[in-house]
Amino acid sequence: MAMPADYDGMRTDDASERANSIDDYKVTCIQFIEDISKDYLAWVDRYQLEPEEDKKRRERIAAVIQKSNEWIAKVSQTIKGVDVAMNDGIQKMAESTAGQPFQLGVFVNKQSGYTSSKPGIIDINVKAAGRNGRKTKIIEHYKGQQFRVESTAKVFIDETRIPQGEYDLMDVHLYLDATAAQQRDLISFTITVAEMENGYETEKRGVSTIIHII
Repeated sequence: MAMPADYDGMRTDDASERANSIDDYKVTCIQFIEDISKDYLAWVDRYQLEPEEDKKRRERIAAVIQKSNEWIAKVSQTIKGVDVAMNDGIQKMAESTAGQPFQLGVFVNKQSGYTSSKPGIIDINVKAAGRNGRKTKIIEHYKGQQFRVESTAKVFIDETRIPQGEYDLMDVHLYLDATAAQQRDLISFTITVAEMENGYETEKRGVSTIIHII
């Protein structure tokens, strides 16, 4: 069964271009997050998980709805910013639905998920550990696309400094060039890590992070 984490659910229509006002658009996108969450909860139903895991995934989806809608309502300052916050929420719901079979965390200034930073070169700390002696490795988010990055400013993750190889205990650093960012900009990115065994991927998961430039 295809995993929601493999589906890029980002909005691709021109709703943002048709928006009459940012406040109206915020209401529309908050409702969209609520509506699409039902699709992800339906995926959880299909998985027929053990009660504890089922509860964990539902709670994570509920937390994403609340936090993402808070960012749409209170943090986003522009139509584009609303899109960034909404699409980040969609990605996080997919990740919550798929679950996290191995340890994986992404941190900006020791915060995860919803973070903040000043403009400049932003340090991204990626930590991971495989199960049963398996190693972990940073892989492409999609074929030909190393990372998913969406932002209200021109930013990029430095792909010349991606740690190579497989790790018994991953604790590595990536660098996001946000020197062109300004206060109130929003940046969302997804790092994808695979659990490896004998050189082959056994599982892969993405972790999405949103940064509020302060």
